[in-house]
Amino acid sequence: MLRFAVTLFAVITSSTCQKYGCLEGDTQKLKPSPESDMQECTLYSKSSCCYADFTEQLAHSPVIKVSNSYWNRCGQLSKSCEDFTKKIECFYRCSPHAARWIHPNDTAAIQAVPLCQSFCDDWYEACKDDSICARNWLTDWEWDESGENHCKNKCIPYSEMYANGTDMCQNMWGESFKVSKSSCLCLQMNKKDTIAIKYLLSKSSEESSSSSSSSSSEEHACQNKLLKFQKPEEEEGEQTR
Repeated sequence: MLRFAVTLFAVITSSTCQKYGCLEGDTQKLKPSPESDMQECTLYSKSSCCYADFTEQLAHSPVIKVSNSYWNRCGQLSKSCEDFTKKIECFYRCSPHAARWIHPNDTAAIQAVPLCQSFCDDWYEACKDDSICARNWLTDWEWDESGENHCKNKCIPYSEMYANGTDMCQNMWGESFKVSKSSCLCLQMNKKDTIAIKYLLSKSSEESSSSSSSSSSEEHACQNKLLKFQKPEEEEGEQTR
């Protein structure tokens, strides 16, 4: 009976998160709403799962600490590495779509969010010379009584901890992210994500596709939409030269 009750609770809370569009957490809302005063994570300002005051922790570089998690246990992150780490933090805390990939056993966690290969490669390149002591930032820390993280292992370069961008993306945050085989049906943590999200959330998206031809069709439609999105940006760039 107890097992049934626990299972039922998990199903109910999971459905609730999916319904409202926000994960459960101390910085997340019940449902997304606009936040006009965000200092970071502005990609989600029109529909945010976090409050603007949370972003104050990310507004000043170098970022020392977010909630109870220190980012500088192996020294300050370089600006380029810090910027990518912020993108991940912003997505988890603030994106109204994060709950689309809610972990089946943890309503405060995400699982298998599809990241673009190019994003992971660029992230790795930005961080490879920085140092890190935890391969999995969710489990490989030692946590003290106040809930703050400390290194259990020695600090080594990212390039020694992870073989490449794929290895980093699929291990640094446990099961949270995966590298997508698609170059369009994936997230880059920028404005282009609005296009990918549209197709990822559709019933015939890559994940729920019943045939390879349907998945191919979604990929083709996504690529066409992305080209139309990029064209105005390119024209604007030419006009400002």
